[in-house]
Amino acid sequence: MTQEPNLLSDPRMSAAIAEFQDLIRRHYPEATFDVRLGEDPEGVYLLATVDVEDRDEVVDVFIDRLVDLHVAEQLPLHVLPVRPPARTAAILRDRARSSHLPAALAHS
Repeated sequence: MTQEPNLLSDPRMSAAIAEFQDLIRRHYPEATFDVRLGEDPEGVYLLATVDVEDRDEVVDVFIDRLVDLHVAEQLPLHVLPVRPPARTAAILRDRARSSHLPAALAHS
């Protein structure tokens, strides 16, 4: 990794992480967060675990501000909504059940 090791201790990055956590929590109070360094692309990754079926709903909460942050402030922060394992397992079970139904029943 070619990033500066102090990227996580940069006060601007710390403020941006806190801002996005607050923004997401306003819409999803049960959200939990994990922060880590990443390489593809390089930067800080904020993983927001939110129990929703459609992660695009979470992205809609922060995407405009994230674009501003990248363009205006040049901070390499990447925010990724993820589902908790139980939600992912339920979605996979539902898909497996749907794929075993006859075509006429699956679309009704």
